Amino acid sequence: MLRSRKVRPSLKLVLSLPLAFGLLATLHAAAQKPTEQPYAVAYYYKVKWGHYDEFLQLFRKNHWPLLKAEQERGRILRVEAYQPTFHGEGRADWHFMTVIVYRNWNAVIDQSGREELLRRLFPDQERFQAEERRRFELLEAHWDVPLTPVPLDR
Repeated sequence: MLRSRKVRPSLKLVLSLPLAFGLLATLHAAAQKPTEQPYAVAYYYKVKWGHYDEFLQLFRKNHWPLLKAEQERGRILRVEAYQPTFHGEGRADWHFMTVIVYRNWNAVIDQSGREELLRRLFPDQERFQAEERRRFELLEAHWDVPLTPVPLDR
């Protein structure tokens, strides 16, 4: 499991997240045999106090349409979003999580067509990038966890 890290938002960070995740995914792929089976990744977000509603609004406005478009293209099979039910127990170190099930491992690491898709979905790229930068400014931490299935009946 990847450890939580403090977020220092910048345009460079926002724009390099897919590249950084691609590198991480490539390293993980080298350690595992590539598979044609669906592959799940959990994405955790810890939002600064008092900013959850703004974060969720920006996520729905700018990231959700991208995920839906990736589903239509067949890269992503399913997207689920969660928030903790209870906030008082002190153990939840995240406020929002998505679990994305990709078509296969190669779909996780293949970013081809993403830039074109972003330009099509968000013609005002300057505004889109500013809003994405703001979405990450609202975070205390963000981490991605590629999930490796554990067969229990073997």
